[in-house]
Amino acid sequence: MFLERTEVGVYGANCYILADDKTNEAAVIDPGGDADKIVKILKDNELQLKYIILTHGHGDHIGGLRELKQKTNAPIYIHRDDLYLLQDKNKNFSALMGGPEIEMEADAFLEDGDVLKLGDLTLKTIHTPGHTRGGICIHVDNILLTGDTLFANSIGRTDLDGGNHQQIIQSIKEKLMILQDDTTVLPGHGPASKIGIEKTTNPFIK
Repeated sequence: MFLERTEVGVYGANCYILADDKTNEAAVIDPGGDADKIVKILKDNELQLKYIILTHGHGDHIGGLRELKQKTNAPIYIHRDDLYLLQDKNKNFSALMGGPEIEMEADAFLEDGDVLKLGDLTLKTIHTPGHTRGGICIHVDNILLTGDTLFANSIGRTDLDGGNHQQIIQSIKEKLMILQDDTTVLPGHGPASKIGIEKTTNPFIK
């Protein structure tokens, strides 16, 4: 598996480029800005972009979306419940961030349990509402890309449109903490962690 993290956009969100070693089919998760940087990683590693996956619809995770779409024409995937954010620059806050104002449509939707294939890799969708209504995580092998649902020793904020504190705690406990302890957590901001570490040290879910 090819996996590279790059910090993008004015808020330094984590964008992940994930690919199958045999076919070089790739997915970009959360292109929050700096589309040129993302495209360079794809080109330097001879990767063929098959999917653009959004863990949710906030501006710091979609700031590079329009340019990446223009350069690659790869389809955009998001949970249906966050489409309204993607479509509205004010609701997704891109109008306030000083970068590109993003108002776009999705090409396809990911629901809980849906699977995307990259060669031999299986990317499973886990719907984890709470930070937003349509927040998702992506589980592939022993890696969990958590967007703004779960961070190292923290959780996503729940005071924005569509946020719900009780819901995010339920999502994390019932859908993420059931995974193997050695599952690597790759969040939308900040450092990586492990499910086992978060079970024992995260003050929000202990």
